[in-house]
Amino acid sequence: MRHFLTLDLKDDPALIAEYEAYHRDIWPEVREHLKAHGVTAMEIHRLGTRMVMLMETDDARHDAESMARATREDPRIRQWEELMWKFQAPTPWTPEGEKWTAMKRIFCL
Repeated sequence: MRHFLTLDLKDDPALIAEYEAYHRDIWPEVREHLKAHGVTAMEIHRLGTRMVMLMETDDARHDAESMARATREDPRIRQWEELMWKFQAPTPWTPEGEKWTAMKRIFCL
């Protein structure tokens, strides 16, 4: 299954450059966490401060609630998420307390 999510970055060129640098070489624990939870592919695209993530998952292995729980419980993954929040900002449409927000598909060819 394909999931499209969105999130903003703080409008600071130095922070954006640092965020992109982290994503050129993500921590091995983050890569393993994603794979262990059925994420088969992931891309993040940016225009200005707006980002869109395409996440492909194996439905037989992916459970969003289990992945979220593991994110909260794994100290190294929590450390990554806390570090990333230094750069990230919720979109104007992001519910309170959330980060990446699912997008609604409005067209498909």
